[in-house]
Amino acid sequence: MTSIDSWIEAHARFTPDKPAVLFDGEVLTYREMAGAVGRLAGYLRSEHGIGRGDRFAYLGTNAPDTLALLFAAARLGAILVPLNWRLAPPELAHAVTDSGARLLIHQPAFAAAVAAMAQDGALPSAISADPGDGGLIRMAAEHAPIRPEATAGSARDALLLVYTSGTTGRPKGAVLTQAAVQANALNAIHMQGLTSEDSVLTVLPMFHVGGLNIQTTPALYVGASVVLHDRFHPDKVLKSLAADRPSLTVLVPATLAALLAHPGWPEADLSSLRLVATGSSDVPHPLMRGFIERGVPVLQVYGATETGPVSIYQRLDDADAEFGAIGRAGLHTSARITIDGREAGVGEVGEIELKGPNVTAGYWNRPEATRACFRDGWFRTGDLAEVDDNGVYWFRDRLKNVIISGGENIYPAEIERVLREFPEVREAAVVGVDDAQWGETPVAVVVPLSDGGCDPRALLGQFDGRLARYKHPKALVFATALPRNALGKIQLDKVRKMAEDALTRETAQKKA
Repeated sequence: MTSIDSWIEAHARFTPDKPAVLFDGEVLTYREMAGAVGRLAGYLRSEHGIGRGDRFAYLGTNAPDTLALLFAAARLGAILVPLNWRLAPPELAHAVTDSGARLLIHQPAFAAAVAAMAQDGALPSAISADPGDGGLIRMAAEHAPIRPEATAGSARDALLLVYTSGTTGRPKGAVLTQAAVQANALNAIHMQGLTSEDSVLTVLPMFHVGGLNIQTTPALYVGASVVLHDRFHPDKVLKSLAADRPSLTVLVPATLAALLAHPGWPEADLSSLRLVATGSSDVPHPLMRGFIERGVPVLQVYGATETGPVSIYQRLDDADAEFGAIGRAGLHTSARITIDGREAGVGEVGEIELKGPNVTAGYWNRPEATRACFRDGWFRTGDLAEVDDNGVYWFRDRLKNVIISGGENIYPAEIERVLREFPEVREAAVVGVDDAQWGETPVAVVVPLSDGGCDPRALLGQFDGRLARYKHPKALVFATALPRNALGKIQLDKVRKMAEDALTRETAQKKA
């Protein structure tokens, strides 16, 4: 396999005038995209000395620069480090210094963050490029550097260094090779029936593999068009659906909910969409049904930063009959369920393990962490699921979230599904707290839909006949919001402290 910048070169030969990227009223054709990639590669090499194996970081919202830099990195055999702009400066500084990036490219809106990052340690040379003024693509064209005549990159070269969300410690950089990005694209194409006739609406941040690799890079592999938004804006999405007529988009639970709650949703024109892809482990069923009831199929995809992410997924023919499942092992990925090192039987809940060319080569400069996440060549996801007789996987929970109460395993996700069906609940998270008799017991932290709150008795009554008694929450704690990290994931350690503090106060009040 050659370097993946060959994708853009090939489409520039076959369909030079076809839009590759549409952004903020501007169109970048495949011919123009190929030119931009070549000039950027030349600019990075001649002006900043970027070559094979070198890392450079990008800090900014979605823009054509992000994609052009990815393919320029591929041509050079270099590594792009996409930075999560939602992080605090010390967190950003960690990713830059840990990766050993030789260059930091940022949008002007993040100049203050870059200045603050510099206070936490030495930074590489930095350049600012405004996407509203053509970005780095225009800057490179003005410098008119010598364009590399041939790619220096290859399939085995690392291409992406993506930092995990760090919910259990300092973020680790997962390394994805060019071959992994291509294998992921082939899985995504198989999942969604993606062709050159499609138009993809990308609204999720491309610093994350979900926004970058579920539809965006696969679309460029097949020669489709990408309608790119700088970030998610519900108003802008609904207008784009009507005006740009995309056929595919990826939405996570938070963005699904925002669109369903938008006052323009009932009249929104969804007729161009042939499917919506969604993921994030356990997607609330009502959010998916909101789109399905409007005639838009919703496919679930499962994976992780370390797997590209596309690894287990549904296809259109299966989505209705297997509603709520995460799907089958992908075309280029093997999956299995294990319990204490043995392969689980049908219906047994165990850890999902994955193997395939889309899986990470390991964590950057973290050999011990790399070894800990692999078993006999299989990547250990830390997620729990079961597989049925038809080879369909059903997500159950995160391994670290399991509550062991009186020797029984309790999966918080089961309890959370019931809570979400209660009309007065906006969101909820279930955690285990220490219990002298049972070891741990489940406690639910609930955010009511309105200021009026929820009736605790009615809420607990929802569980009668639905789940075994030992799975029922032993207490309810009400909150105005759940703590989340920069990627929007619920921070369960903080939820657990909220629950423990609330129960401690309740005990003290009873004794007073």
